[in-house]
Amino acid sequence: MNEKAETRSRPDSEVMVEIVDLHKWFGEFHVLKGINLKVHKQERIVICGPSGSGKSTLIRCINRLEEHQKGRIVVDGIELTNNVKNIEKIRSEVGMVFQHFNLFPHLTVLENLTLGPIWVRKVPRKEAEETALYYLEKVHIAEQAHKYPGQLSGGQQQRVAIARSLCMSPKVMLFDEPTSALDPEMIKEVLDAMIELAQEGMTMIVVTHEMGFARSVAHRVLFMDGGQVVEENTPEEFFNNPRHERTKLFLSQILH
Repeated sequence: MNEKAETRSRPDSEVMVEIVDLHKWFGEFHVLKGINLKVHKQERIVICGPSGSGKSTLIRCINRLEEHQKGRIVVDGIELTNNVKNIEKIRSEVGMVFQHFNLFPHLTVLENLTLGPIWVRKVPRKEAEETALYYLEKVHIAEQAHKYPGQLSGGQQQRVAIARSLCMSPKVMLFDEPTSALDPEMIKEVLDAMIELAQEGMTMIVVTHEMGFARSVAHRVLFMDGGQVVEENTPEEFFNNPRHERTKLFLSQILH
């Protein structure tokens, strides 16, 4: 985590994701309450907050893994509606890395990476395999290409999951607590892969409790509680001068 915040490139002014007055209910439970957010091209947003604050639900709404009931979500100029074609377009442009790796256990690493490009994007197999090996190299596990997920450590599996998303050439990457299921010694290797991705200019929205990552990589940090964005600021201001009492309490509990 030795990347200095000052080396962060400024995000492009083009808006990649726009969320306007977003509401989401699970039955009677109002899980998202009027969320507004603009994410610009090449911007990195870190979302943190206590369990049950709506963080994961928010990013799952961005590629329609969860359906919102009120408000607007626009990704790269395409509005997310019930129109299946729009949903498919957005999903093809939005990569997602989950807490659990969601790899197919019966396929090799290489087969996991080429499945989407071959079937969804109709990429020829040879080209898909070349792209897969390129991204496995990027996350430093090219030598594992012909192994099965069960033969890899958790950290390696999560890096495979990141590479798999990159093979679909996404414009935005969503990360839903990508290190929370990992043993402590494996967390750094996954965060290092994400830092490299950030340095190359990927637009990223990351739900995480890894505050070192937020400090060194994020352009903005959002703190959510009770389905709302309570505080939003640059990492420096967020950590050094939190404005809200709820944010101060959260930070005092997770920063030791």
